[in-house]
Amino acid sequence: MTSGTAAGHVVGPEDLDRAVHGDGLRIHLQPILDLTRATVVGYEALARFDGPVSSPEAWFDAAYACGRAAELEAAAVRAALARRATLPPMRFLTVNVSPDVLSAPCMQQVWREASPLRGVVVELTEQRQFDEREVQAELTALRAAGAFIAIDDTGSGYAGLHRLLVVRPHFIKIDRGLVAGVDQDEGKRALIEMLGIFGNRVDAWLLAEGIETPEELEALMQLGVPLGQGYLLGRPAAEPAPPGAEVARQMLSHRTLHRAGEGLSPLLERVPTAEHVAAAREVVARDEVDLVVVLDAAQAPTWTVDASGDVQPVREAGLRLPVDTDPAEAARRAIVRHPDLRFRPLVCVDTQGRLAGIVRMERLVESLAGTPATTEPAAG
Repeated sequence: MTSGTAAGHVVGPEDLDRAVHGDGLRIHLQPILDLTRATVVGYEALARFDGPVSSPEAWFDAAYACGRAAELEAAAVRAALARRATLPPMRFLTVNVSPDVLSAPCMQQVWREASPLRGVVVELTEQRQFDEREVQAELTALRAAGAFIAIDDTGSGYAGLHRLLVVRPHFIKIDRGLVAGVDQDEGKRALIEMLGIFGNRVDAWLLAEGIETPEELEALMQLGVPLGQGYLLGRPAAEPAPPGAEVARQMLSHRTLHRAGEGLSPLLERVPTAEHVAAAREVVARDEVDLVVVLDAAQAPTWTVDASGDVQPVREAGLRLPVDTDPAEAARRAIVRHPDLRFRPLVCVDTQGRLAGIVRMERLVESLAGTPATTEPAAG
């Protein structure tokens, strides 16, 4: 069986045999930018193929038709993860995976070879329908290995919203269909605002893809979308270039309330840590501190224990934020938390998900009001 055509050429079994072994399979990277700071914070890995049929869609469609989708996707993910060593420090890498191949042995082998997966974002593609409940075990294992989860959402229909509720991704990607012409469509703007509120509540970041015009970029920044990618910001390439000077100036014109590159760093406070909740309670009682953060084996914060003995899950309670978050964005995310948690300290992490320190809400408010705040060294 063959599939995928380009000017009379098709992707045949021999082509797939070569590709699943990495022959003629290349990875291009498209930059993902922090729209507030005009800086590259990550890359999306995109498969490219040599030969007369260059369309990635044709290759993956052919693999699916031949029953080799899992093999080809595993080869693409393996090649993408190999690029991690070449990335600048403190950048994440997004890889695309069809949910129906997550449990395939060849894909599981790729994850094992590349573990730990800190700094890796696994984006669930939606070319084919899937039942999100059937992939929960695989997603739990990926999270345990340090990976983040991303999911596409066009904002259409109950099924998409239900998927967000079940999967609880770290990133919600707004696809080109919703981004296109957003500057001229109040309905799209309202839908993106709704997704932003939802993302704040479940501790997920919005990432707009397919940004192609300055007007779309302007509208998305006005809506508070923190991350973006698209041809305007940088095209996929073997060695991607930084954003152009003009678009960088446009993004930087929106930067206020904090100095370039610092985010929440000036407000960080050291905090005692423990390996489990019981040990954290002992630290609270022994040292008379008001907060202890429980870390997992990868130094990622999982729980907080306060002086009253109250235990809160860091992610589920909306307590966690990247340390480079803009203070105004941090305040927006904090204020939509549950009323009982609204004024709890923010637990800040670096791009690898490791604890950087905490930011108390009073210090954040002082910063936004222009009142000087004393900086303490961050926890290492």
